[in-house]
Amino acid sequence: MSKILIKTPEQIEGIRKSAQLAGNTLKYISNFVEQGVSTQYLDELIEKYIRDNGAIPAPLNYHGFPKSCCISLNDVICHGIPNEKTILKNGDILNIDVTTILDGYYGDTSTMFTIGDVSEQALRLVEDTEHALYLGIEQVRPGNYFGNIGFMIGRYAKGKKYSVVYEFCGHGVGVEFHEAPQVEHIAARNSGPKMKEGMIFTIEPMINLGKARAVVDEKDGWTARTIDQKLSAQFEHTILITKDGYEILSDVGNYEIFR
Repeated sequence: MSKILIKTPEQIEGIRKSAQLAGNTLKYISNFVEQGVSTQYLDELIEKYIRDNGAIPAPLNYHGFPKSCCISLNDVICHGIPNEKTILKNGDILNIDVTTILDGYYGDTSTMFTIGDVSEQALRLVEDTEHALYLGIEQVRPGNYFGNIGFMIGRYAKGKKYSVVYEFCGHGVGVEFHEAPQVEHIAARNSGPKMKEGMIFTIEPMINLGKARAVVDEKDGWTARTIDQKLSAQFEHTILITKDGYEILSDVGNYEIFR
């Protein structure tokens, strides 16, 4: 595995600015996420907002990915491709995942949205997945093991009778889109490398109502769905390890996710 980068103060400031832009992009797009709009429309707005703010959408053309963000509805775990045919409807839940490149630095974040009258089960899944993210974040401090992030997320999710996706994980970020380490969302206690001040990475648990496994669409090569067509939810932040804890670089405050 590649070495986990310790970012310099200059890099940290650049990554912080990019992560803030990614977070503000989600805040901006939250005003347009509503019943009747296409995911293509949202993608176009996101790309314009990112470019208008002097940055580049990192997913666009990344290993051939054709759009500027990922939008994943209902049973899509991640890497959903925005398109004109997918129209948001009452009862949908969806994740919008944004990564920006600002002055060469990457910021990565995602959030869930609900559309209209979602089921009580779906609402609980969304709320519990967000809580799982913050349980993972609370493990971030110098000297702790990366595995304890996944241990806490996994223990909580299992206690709620969910499954945790193990085929996709968080990752180092900042100088590149994907860096070391892999940040597992289900892991053994006190496993993996130790955390050090100056490391930056994402935590992005994907929690399923049914089975944990994913199936990637053979036609587009990207869209990952639950194997049993049951709902999935995900939240993501970019995290910096500080001298005595953490800073959530992509946190830009609260905004409405229940539409």
